[in-house]
Amino acid sequence: MAWSWRYEGTNGEAVDGPAESFPNQADAESWIGQTWRELATSGVTTVSLVEDDRVEYRMSLQPPAE
Repeated sequence: MAWSWRYEGTNGEAVDGPAESFPNQADAESWIGQTWRELATSGVTTVSLVEDDRVEYRMSLQPPAE
C-alpha cells in the first residue's frame, strides 16, 4: 500500500505538486510537516492524504481565521 498527497488550490481545483510516495502514513505525515510552508507559498491551500485510491483525510494549509 502506497501513501501520497493530493494538492488543491483556493477553489478546490487540483494543482500540481511533488509526486512523492511513502511506504506508510507516518512517513507521509512527517514529509508534509516539513514541506507544507513551501506548498502553501506555491498556491496549495488543501492537501489530502491518500492510501492507494482511498482518501484518509483532508487538511488545510491555511492559517486559522482570526
